[in-house]
Amino acid sequence: MGERLDRVLARRLPELSRSRLKALVLEGRVTRAGRVLADPGERVKPGPPLEIVVPAAVEARPRAEQHPLEVLFEDEHLIVLVKPAGMVVHPAPGHEAGTLVNALLAHCGPSLSGIGGVRRPGIVHRLDREVSGVLVAAKHDRAHLGLSAQFTVHSIERIYEAIVWGVPSPVEGRIDKPIGRHPRDRLKMAVVEGGKRAVTRYRVLETAGTRAARLELALETGRTHQIRVHLASIGHPILGDRLYAPRLPARLPPAARARLERLDRIALHARELAFTHPMTGARLRFAAPAPPLFGELLALLRS
Repeated sequence: MGERLDRVLARRLPELSRSRLKALVLEGRVTRAGRVLADPGERVKPGPPLEIVVPAAVEARPRAEQHPLEVLFEDEHLIVLVKPAGMVVHPAPGHEAGTLVNALLAHCGPSLSGIGGVRRPGIVHRLDREVSGVLVAAKHDRAHLGLSAQFTVHSIERIYEAIVWGVPSPVEGRIDKPIGRHPRDRLKMAVVEGGKRAVTRYRVLETAGTRAARLELALETGRTHQIRVHLASIGHPILGDRLYAPRLPARLPPAARARLERLDRIALHARELAFTHPMTGARLRFAAPAPPLFGELLALLRS
């Protein structure tokens, strides 16, 4: 009598769902000895091997979505804007909608560059979801290539502000430590031997006693989580960074502790971005001040 084709396939290919296997059969992608088996319920007996062709997965294209954007500059080649904390830059598992890419597709239209990949059109660099600040995106391929080249040779200037636990000593310095994937926690980066060279310059702007300090930071390189990892590595992690500073200090003013416990972002902001326009050659500089929250946190920590 034989066994149903869909059951045979499900047993031999457990990595594929029943619905996926059924669709492949109906598409004529299952054959035996050159004959197409297009009925999932067909009974098959032992005999020549079954052959199935599974097409390569095609990455889903993000949809255009209307979201308000704080635009600092825009022409036919690029757009400079301020990304709010809480917004993911490009779609990823668990964040398929509501991203900056979705908003850019609606704002810029179909001309948005695709060099960054199907799911990252126009994106030249990124900011972590919990981080705010100035970001540039390309509108077409030539602009994308021109901006990407500047990031590769580190000719783009990037200035950040952060609030960290404690006060670094000296109050101005340079952190030169290689960064790579954390050896045990794949969600984290770490200072590791053999990692990629990473350099961050810092300067203390103001303090909240010895509890915390507001820093200005300049990137000489651009590694994943670079500022977060470097500051944590010298014992001064960023406020709100639950990945690299999971616990609050023991002694805090009650009002400060209550505010920090419900903090939904990292106290890190990309304040300035300077680069050469890829088409005109003009040197451009853009700035957006850190949000008022930074001053409020320092005031609470001084109390």
